[in-house]
Amino acid sequence: MLRKTLAVTLAAAVCLGNAQAADDTIRTHAITDSLFVLFGNGGNIAVLTGKDGTYLVDDQYAPMTPHIRKALKALSDAPVRFVFNTHWHTDHTGGNANFARTGSLLVAHDNVRTRLSSDQFISAFQREVPAADSSAWPVLTFDQRISFHLNNETVHSLHVARAHTDGDSLVHFEKANALHMGDTFFNGIYPFIDLSSGGSIDGVLAALQTALTLSDARTVIIPGHGPITDRAGLKRYQQMLQSLRDQVAAQLDQGQSIEQVVASRPTRAYDDELSGGFITPQAFARTLAESLSHSRADQSE
Repeated sequence: MLRKTLAVTLAAAVCLGNAQAADDTIRTHAITDSLFVLFGNGGNIAVLTGKDGTYLVDDQYAPMTPHIRKALKALSDAPVRFVFNTHWHTDHTGGNANFARTGSLLVAHDNVRTRLSSDQFISAFQREVPAADSSAWPVLTFDQRISFHLNNETVHSLHVARAHTDGDSLVHFEKANALHMGDTFFNGIYPFIDLSSGGSIDGVLAALQTALTLSDARTVIIPGHGPITDRAGLKRYQQMLQSLRDQVAAQLDQGQSIEQVVASRPTRAYDDELSGGFITPQAFARTLAESLSHSRADQSE
């Protein structure tokens, strides 16, 4: 059921823009007395509550806002002061305009504003994504890192380059010892790496290494999609991606074409575990091969 839900949610969010997926249920998971995760249609939302106001990491997409607000109301009466976007995709930013209209400050990496404010094209789905309304654009942006100090917590946001996209951030809740990964981590399914938005497999691996450096055995790891896990779960994911990346790289070194790599089924050892999402094993193998091929072409110029 989890895999089916993930598949529907991600396909709708990435491919259909602001269209509402079938299930509008929001589930709340408590990490501490003031830090929570909301699971629904779209990316996982982190919520920090307290006397200084509510801080959100991501806001799913527009039709979900009333359901998110209802879930937030059950946690705190405080207004949503900040909405932080981990990257530009609609399943993480679709509610931006709704929250901005009620006074929330939108914050993200520079490239998130750039992509939200201009027409985009996701080549993996041959899907045009028109620019968002200006009310959905982050009004506070940063280059490498930014920190928030509220509700007796310090929240560090760190840009990781060319990972899932070119505007990804990791969000570290220092006191709670929790780390929101955005879509650099898809837990339980093959990931989507948006090459057309500046993403790359090597960037994802670098982001995962940064996350492992920031975490310890007690850190709560919040993926962009899928269930919460720990550092050990994140490490297994990194090792899986590294193994597949190295295998595909070796095949390219041997002179195989991208089509030959895909036909060889390099992911077969992980397919039973990870192929329940909207990214098929064949699609992920193609992404790996294309990402590495593009990287080699760039280096040869």
